[in-house]
Amino acid sequence: MADKISPDRTLPDKTKLGVGLFLFSEAWFFLILLLTYMYFHSLPADGPSAASSLNVMHTLVFSVCLFLSSATIHLAAGSFRKGDRSGVNRWLGLTVALGAIFLFGQAREYLGLFAHGVTISTNLFGSTFFTLTGFHGLHVLVGLVALMALLGIGMSGRLGDVRPSGFECVTMYWHFVDAVWVVIFTAVYVWPLIA
Repeated sequence: MADKISPDRTLPDKTKLGVGLFLFSEAWFFLILLLTYMYFHSLPADGPSAASSLNVMHTLVFSVCLFLSSATIHLAAGSFRKGDRSGVNRWLGLTVALGAIFLFGQAREYLGLFAHGVTISTNLFGSTFFTLTGFHGLHVLVGLVALMALLGIGMSGRLGDVRPSGFECVTMYWHFVDAVWVVIFTAVYVWPLIA
C-alpha cells in the first residue's frame, strides 16, 4: 500500500528548489576555478603575480559596496514581505547602485592591469585571475539585470504581480554572488599578502 502525502505536509517550492540546485552547481564551478587559481599560484612563474599586480585597498573599496549590497537586498526582501512598495524600490535601487559600483571598480581594475601589461594571455596568473574574476563579474551583471527588472516592476506599481518565491530567488542569487566574492577576495587578494 502506497503512502499518501498528508495535506499538512508541504512540498518545497519548485522555483526556489530549482534556483538552489543551480546555485549549488555554480558553487562547484567556482570551487574548481578557485582551486585552479590557487594551484597555479603556488607554482613558480615568471612575470606578474597577484602580489605584484593587485591593489588590495582599491579592490577592498569596491568590494565593500558588494558586501553592503547583501544587506540592502535583505532589507528589500523584508520590505517586499511587508508589502512596503516604497521600501522595496528604495532598497532595490540602492542594491543596484552598489552592484554597479562594484562592476565599475572591477572594470577600472582590469583597465589598470591591461595598462601594465597584465592580460589573460600574459601568464598563468593572468589566465586564472581573469577567468575567475571575470566569471564572477558576469554573475554580478546577470544579478543586476534581475534586480533592475524587479526595480522596474516595482516602480511601475506592479509589485503585486511578483510571486514571493520569484523575489526570494533573486535574493538568493544575489547573496550567492556576494558570498562567492568573499571567498575570491580572500583567496586572490588577501592570501598572497600573508602567504
